[in-house]
Amino acid sequence: MMEQYKGAPFGELSPHVFAVADASYRAMTTEGRSQSILVSGESGAGKTETTKLIMQYLTYVGGRAASDERTVEQQVLESNPLLEAFGNARTVRNDNSSRFGKFVEIQFDANGRISGAAIRTYLLERSRVVQITDPERNYHCFYQLCASGKDAEKYKLGHPSHFHYLNQSKTYELDGVSNAEEYMKTRTAMDIVGISYEEQEAIFRTLAAILHLGNVEFSPGKEHDSSVLKDQKSSFHMQMAANLFMCDENLLLATLSTRTIQTREGIIIKALDCNGAVSSRDALAKTVYARLFDWLVEKINRSVGQDLNSQMQIGVLDIYGFECFKDNSFEQFCINFANEKLQQHFNEHVFKMEQEEYSKEEIDWSYIEFIDNQDVLDLIEKKPLGIIALLDEACMFPKSTHHTFSTRLFQSFRDHPRWEKAKFSETDFTLSHYAGKVTYHTDFFLDKNRDYVVVDHCNLLSSSKCPFVADLFCSLPEESSRSSYKFSSVATRFKQQLQALMETLNTTEPHYVRCVKPNSLNRPQKFENLSILHQLRCGGVLEAVRISLAGYPTRRTYSEFVDRFGLLAPEFMDISYDEKSTTEKILKNLKLENFQLGKTKVFLRAGQIGVLDSRRAEVLDNAAKRIQCQLRTFVARRNFVSTRAAAFALQAFCRGFLARALYAVKRETAAAIFIQKHVRRWLLRHAYVELYSAAVTIQSNIRGFSTRQRFVHGKKHKAATMIQARWRMRKVRSAFQHHQASIVAIQCLWRRKLAKRELRKLKQLANESGALRLAKTKLEKQLEDLTWRLHLEKRIRVSNEEAKSAEILRLQTVVESLNLELDASKLATINECNKNAVLQNQLELSGKEKSALERELKDMAELRKENTVLKSSLDALDKKNSDMENELRKAQKNSNDTIQKLQEFEHKCYDLQQNVNSLKEKLSVLEDENHIMRQKALAVSPKSNRRGYEKASVPEKNSGALVPHTDRKPEFESPTPSKLITPFSHGLSESRRTKLAVERHQENYEFLSRCIKDDIGFKDSKPSAACIIYKCLLQWHAFESERTVIFDHIIEGINDVLRVGDENITLPYWLSNASALLCLLQRNLRPNGFPATQRSAGSSSLALRIAHGLTSPFKQGDGMSHLEARYPAILFKQQLTACVEKIFGLMRDSLKKELAPLLGSCIQAPKAARVHAGKSRSPGNAPQQLPGSQWDNIIKFLDNLMIRLRGNHVPSFFIRKLITQVFSFINMSLFNSLLLRRECCTFSNGEYVKSGLAELEKWIVNTGDEVIHQKRRKSLDEIRQDLCPALTIRQIYRISTMYWDDKYGTQSVSNEVVAQMRELLNKDNQNLTSNSFLLDDDLSIPFSTEDIDKAIPLIDPSDIEIPSSLSGYSCVQFLVQHQNEIVRSSQIVAA
Repeated sequence: MMEQYKGAPFGELSPHVFAVADASYRAMTTEGRSQSILVSGESGAGKTETTKLIMQYLTYVGGRAASDERTVEQQVLESNPLLEAFGNARTVRNDNSSRFGKFVEIQFDANGRISGAAIRTYLLERSRVVQITDPERNYHCFYQLCASGKDAEKYKLGHPSHFHYLNQSKTYELDGVSNAEEYMKTRTAMDIVGISYEEQEAIFRTLAAILHLGNVEFSPGKEHDSSVLKDQKSSFHMQMAANLFMCDENLLLATLSTRTIQTREGIIIKALDCNGAVSSRDALAKTVYARLFDWLVEKINRSVGQDLNSQMQIGVLDIYGFECFKDNSFEQFCINFANEKLQQHFNEHVFKMEQEEYSKEEIDWSYIEFIDNQDVLDLIEKKPLGIIALLDEACMFPKSTHHTFSTRLFQSFRDHPRWEKAKFSETDFTLSHYAGKVTYHTDFFLDKNRDYVVVDHCNLLSSSKCPFVADLFCSLPEESSRSSYKFSSVATRFKQQLQALMETLNTTEPHYVRCVKPNSLNRPQKFENLSILHQLRCGGVLEAVRISLAGYPTRRTYSEFVDRFGLLAPEFMDISYDEKSTTEKILKNLKLENFQLGKTKVFLRAGQIGVLDSRRAEVLDNAAKRIQCQLRTFVARRNFVSTRAAAFALQAFCRGFLARALYAVKRETAAAIFIQKHVRRWLLRHAYVELYSAAVTIQSNIRGFSTRQRFVHGKKHKAATMIQARWRMRKVRSAFQHHQASIVAIQCLWRRKLAKRELRKLKQLANESGALRLAKTKLEKQLEDLTWRLHLEKRIRVSNEEAKSAEILRLQTVVESLNLELDASKLATINECNKNAVLQNQLELSGKEKSALERELKDMAELRKENTVLKSSLDALDKKNSDMENELRKAQKNSNDTIQKLQEFEHKCYDLQQNVNSLKEKLSVLEDENHIMRQKALAVSPKSNRRGYEKASVPEKNSGALVPHTDRKPEFESPTPSKLITPFSHGLSESRRTKLAVERHQENYEFLSRCIKDDIGFKDSKPSAACIIYKCLLQWHAFESERTVIFDHIIEGINDVLRVGDENITLPYWLSNASALLCLLQRNLRPNGFPATQRSAGSSSLALRIAHGLTSPFKQGDGMSHLEARYPAILFKQQLTACVEKIFGLMRDSLKKELAPLLGSCIQAPKAARVHAGKSRSPGNAPQQLPGSQWDNIIKFLDNLMIRLRGNHVPSFFIRKLITQVFSFINMSLFNSLLLRRECCTFSNGEYVKSGLAELEKWIVNTGDEVIHQKRRKSLDEIRQDLCPALTIRQIYRISTMYWDDKYGTQSVSNEVVAQMRELLNKDNQNLTSNSFLLDDDLSIPFSTEDIDKAIPLIDPSDIEIPSSLSGYSCVQFLVQHQNEIVRSSQIVAA
């Protein structure tokens, strides 16, 4: 693109910055005068990028081939990224805003080649080093250094958020910019510019030291107004800063926390408080960074080299644009002052010099008005009452503040037209710049204008062991100052730099590039018209266009005009040599009127130079075309004649050759056809004969081989069967014989032992003379011992019974805790192992206790045997021992009672054991599922959760061996017809297969959504929706899939229907369907992927039982085998269980909510009913009950409920559970109302409630459930055991004391019973944990998955017909085909 603009006339091509650069370069080479290009615009308009393009073009057209590695033009270009890294930062409007002004002088030799360059900078924003606002950033070099990797580690740097100078803003990264890559580019630019490796290391050491210095914090010291390091972290950063500066740490701390004042008597050291120390720290950081930046600019200038003998140069000015933020401070004031200077230069060049030239040439023109900003410049820089002068004056006084400075400004410029006072602030002021009004906050004007140089800092760093740091702070001349702070005005120095810049620009011919920011959002292809128009107006572009149109923008000297446009009128060129008259004749000949003839130049209106250039180009084009026409005619004719002669000769030769070749080809073709016919016939016959003979041979051999194989296999099978039969028979016979011999031997030995024992006893009795007396004495002692043992045994049994009851309570609490742990295990599978281990220990303890009880029962059996022996012995005694026999009978009776109690306890233990066994089975199943969850969670990588078709990465294990890859189940796919066409599907591309699979899945989801949302109904009391969903999941192999998308879709669909639909319709319908689907899953699924042999030999018995249970095959009574399901299917079953419980809970809560207002009106009898009851009752007659309308409403409500439940074929199991909880709620509500409301606890109200309960009992009898029976008893034991067995003493006492007979004044409970209850209450008050006497509402779910499985009958989903509205889906065509086959088979049977 640069080649297109090279040498092209200005304005010939489309506007571009290359055109401006080329015009300045051509003007410099032709006129021999230095040029300058001023790039201006708002912040973020692209001035820096425009400057880069200009420098690229100038190095392109003015570059030279050099033998060294780094040419001047390359160094000039690479200086841009280096200065951007250290001088650019992110602002509110721009991600790469230049925070300094730059004027690049590119020097050229006499041949127009680059011979040198120089860079001058203006007003670096030093305050940004120590203070930034969100979302701005500090200078880029700090973030690049933190992202440098090894270099950052070497300097103990980390993320920018760890440093105070960088974390004041939360913006650390720029969109599309990598700090690490920019760091390497900065390093490369340093190499090209000529900065050595040692100097680069020293530069980044200095930057790291500044960051560490910013993290140094101070706290008040022991002395007044003193400061010390805050903590260990500050000490570390102080040490790092001293090490990087290569200076003494203590001296650095002293220079930051103290101030040295020099007096006539000597040097005084004053301690600084925390704020003063922080200010000293920030001043050191700003000074170091400013001197580092100045050193870089100086180094670039020295490396590039300046050509002192150059007479021509092009200066490119890139300075900050006009800025107007919400908060404008000293930096914006200086920046806008510089833009006012540049605007004045633009006005002088475009407006003033334009009109001065008109006057000089003495042409006829009228004065054009334009906006002059000289009054604003006088307001800012004029002495002695300019803003800068007053600011320097305020800075000279130590006690001056921004309030006094603002007051001084208001007094001096009160009547100035460009000056305004801010409305809502006493210290802010507003200036009317050329680009608009800007309000400045003077809070920090004085601080930012004071450029203090701390002598102690300079002395410390000038003595650094690092040569680079020492060069930055060369020794200062001694000054007789009382303070260690040297003051210099930043604004004055900046004004002087601008003045020098203006002088430089005045010696050159300027070219202007106005950068326009299209929008304030930094977005491409978006233009804000009002903003662009405002920028053009503020930049003076519209004014320049207006003046150019009103004046004569194009001017040429007469000699230039005649030399360029004389060929338009050649007839006037030879007549006169007066250039002015010739120019006038040419313009009149071309009929141009809007021009003026001056003394030495001709002036043309806008657009006329284009007309002249177009006419000149037209004349030149016509002349060139005429010359080209004649030359092309001559060349074409000569070529034609020679070509025609050659063509005649070639045509004759070619025609003869083609005729001969055509004849030879025809003859060869006829011969080849004849030969091919006979050869093909022979080859085909020969091949057929060979193939026929080979086929016959192969068939005979194969048939013989297969026959022999079948014969050998049948022979081996028969022999193996005979061997197995003989071996099994021999094995069984030998085992039986061995067992029989062992039994006979044991019986013989035991009988011999008994016989010997009896023989010894008989011998002893025969040998003793006083055998009877000794026997009597022995029996008496044995009787006393037995009596004592019986009493002891009775006490032991009582204590054992208490221990057993406590153990039963403890086991119940354990069972409850197990239920809670099992519920929690569904949500926290990782912690389930520890809970299961605790539960296993408890079960083992229960087993040990059971074994101890069994041993005690064995002891009791032995005691019974001993009692039998004693009874036989006592029968032989004398009648004198009758009393002892009576006592023995009593003891025997007590023993029998104890044995009966033990048998009852054994029965209870057996029931408890059955409950424990059921809990063990549930626990084993849950541990099985939890283990599968943990195994899947650990084995499946995160990538396996993505939606798509991915292969399993980890092979499954089974019995310690790897399963082959071919045994794996395929991913979940819909069995669409396209899946059956294997060759075609394999021929498809991968993307096509993926697309088809996605479409199949989408169709499956749509079908499931329709099936869930539509009310399909029931067939033969079986829910159609549940059966269809189960058959589809089974057909689609969803239970073998590794993903849960389709299961989640089903659960979400059910939840959406429950949330949107009518509760009275959707809840019973989906309770029936969800329970049916859960039963199908419970009966037909078993977990897969749980290897039994992975357990260690030392594992617990429960874990072994779980593993054994999982590895054993699961069969149902109907012969249907379980399907092996993976983790998502197990999880889906748990989610479905939770869904059934949720539906049940919603129905129960809805029924309670509807029953609550009805029960509230039923608790108290209406007044009319009470009066009627009082009149119709006498002491000898029974009351006449009047059924209330409120109880009728409850009966109607229950009837409607049963109609809805039976209409949706809800299983009777759920109906019983639901009705049980509803009646429990009725009992609880009525009982609590009686206890809480004394007016309800009356005789008549009891009769009213009793009549309502009788109606409910009648309803229960009609529905087939049990009837509520009540008994009227008076004693306390009968009340507690028969009448109110479910109530506590506190509740019975409460209702007995609150009761009152509102008709006859009688008392149904005697005072003795009330006194007994009061005594029991006083005893129980010491052990009660709660004083509440109300009944609690049962909010639990009264069933489990196993209960549902046992209660609901078997469901056969095979005969379910799919509705016609859903039969159009291709994914369920297998159901339609199955239904058609059933219909055809039934028709065949009928036929």
